[in-house]
Amino acid sequence: TAGLILSITAIGAAKKEDLVYRNGGQEHDLLVVSGDLGGAFMGLQVLEREKAVFQETGSQPDLAGHDYILERQLKPEARKDVPQLLRDLGVRPTSMIDISDGLASEVIHLCRQSGTGAMVYDEKLPIDPATYQAARDFNLDPTTVALSGGEDYELLFTVRLEDHDKIKGNPHFSIIGHMTDTREGMHLVDKEGGLHALTAQGWDAFLKQERDIPEGGSGGTGE
Repeated sequence: TAGLILSITAIGAAKKEDLVYRNGGQEHDLLVVSGDLGGAFMGLQVLEREKAVFQETGSQPDLAGHDYILERQLKPEARKDVPQLLRDLGVRPTSMIDISDGLASEVIHLCRQSGTGAMVYDEKLPIDPATYQAARDFNLDPTTVALSGGEDYELLFTVRLEDHDKIKGNPHFSIIGHMTDTREGMHLVDKEGGLHALTAQGWDAFLKQERDIPEGGSGGTGE
């Protein structure tokens, strides 16, 4: 294809005692995420909509009221602050992964590498009001967007159950579920208590919404 293509490889070093891998999660560990989810994907939807309008009519883009989700898409920032925040709380994660391809995909990665199952609770997912409203405006389910949107660049990690009180109520983190025995599988628990098998693109009960979100969310490169 025509145009400029940049391929970048980043290599770093860290102390062994500071490393957290994907395979350390255990049954009963809490699932925790930093920040909020789905904003980058909804920012992309706004940009694509306004691009289509411009191409069809020549009208200038109307981006009013979407500052937060546009920033989440156009100016993502890696959560380099999280390790220090956790150290300050006296918490050491048992496993960790970045959320680039969507929360559901990353939960599956942690479970498969750790040999566990998981329960994720719909009502616990951190969704910013701007993201929630934009999803509704686009006739998308906000929970599906949070699970499958991608490119949030937040962190998903597990901590010991005894660290619950250290994490609970902290404005930087949300406890969204817990690890289970691998035989229990990986599920989303909806607000009525129903179980839905997690997939890399959401969960089975919402296949229509899953088809609305392209493979790989909003273009994350994956792990």
